[in-house]
Amino acid sequence: MNLLATEVLVPRYGIAWYPWAVQYFFLIALSYTSLWLAAPGLIFGKRSWMPTARIAMLACVSTALVAPVALLADLHQPLRFWHFYGFPTPWSWMSLGSFILPLYLGAVLVLAWMSWRPALEERAQAPGWAGKVAGRLAWGRFRIPRPLIILVGLGALGLSLGIALYTGAEVAILRARPLWNTYWLPWMFVATGVIGACGLVLLLNRISRARNGATNRQMLTVLVMACLAAGLIALTWFLDGVNAETGSVAMALDSIRHNPEWRATALWGSFAGTLLLATAFFLRKRPGWRAWAWLVGLLALHVAWMFRWVVLMNVQTVARNSAGIHDYHVAFGSYGLLGILGTLGLWLAAILIIDLYIPWRGSEAKAIDTTTSSNPLDSSQGAPSHG
Repeated sequence: MNLLATEVLVPRYGIAWYPWAVQYFFLIALSYTSLWLAAPGLIFGKRSWMPTARIAMLACVSTALVAPVALLADLHQPLRFWHFYGFPTPWSWMSLGSFILPLYLGAVLVLAWMSWRPALEERAQAPGWAGKVAGRLAWGRFRIPRPLIILVGLGALGLSLGIALYTGAEVAILRARPLWNTYWLPWMFVATGVIGACGLVLLLNRISRARNGATNRQMLTVLVMACLAAGLIALTWFLDGVNAETGSVAMALDSIRHNPEWRATALWGSFAGTLLLATAFFLRKRPGWRAWAWLVGLLALHVAWMFRWVVLMNVQTVARNSAGIHDYHVAFGSYGLLGILGTLGLWLAAILIIDLYIPWRGSEAKAIDTTTSSNPLDSSQGAPSHG
């Protein structure tokens, strides 16, 4: 009896999405979830939420401005972006996203301008270049009807739902990657996006010198709920794969079952998420410790970014046509570490420019200050000054 051995050679494909994609998915998630955090105050007029809404709107605009830059960089040839509009494909989520994204960005900028315009008019009366710039940005002296602001805000919220849907769906529909091809992924993108947005607001509340106690309390409450939601989604996702013999989730778990690196990643993710939930819950119950909430914000940003890195980068190292895991090392150049740092620098530049030229804290900041408690240590009222 002759035994024949057949060798099967399969090519090793390089990764298709580079860290630019991680930066885009991270920043755009921070943007639309920050808009949700701003909505109670800026759109629905809840006065107790206004300090939080102003910081959340700053986070929303700054990340919305930088996210498309990362997306263009990930196209490898940025000037070919016009192909999305010259050759539209309505059956493609990526093509649909190319139309939703500029509409969302425009709606966010218009809503921000409407919310910042009263303060711009007030600053326009000041002498010097700051007053002149504010006068130009205010674009005259007229009153914007409140219903129009609500209408634009609702439009922006609707488009933000479109962004959340397309960014989750364009990854989840890829059947070639079982680790992506699941309905749980878009929900996890949203939950971790809310976690990251809460973390960013907590961080900006500190570094902008607002240090509002009510903002810390509100964001810690939302953060606890978002962590619980993310944990429930992750647990259900895992049980779906463990208890099923077929399906994308079962295939995904089987592809990484015996890999120590993925096991370590899962353990770290579980530890970081549990630590985040525990510290957020502790600070929510301990007002005297809320001055350290910005550290929880950093951990929340880490959790949100790490999830997208694992999903978009680590998954690409799993061999599709053979067994095993391909090695991937972050390069130093623009498609690696410098790209990540460059995106961070661009976001910092956007934050500084907005803070320099636009009174984003609002014209009613003084009024809020006068209503604070006479006790400067009363964390429920916030700091005596908003910057």
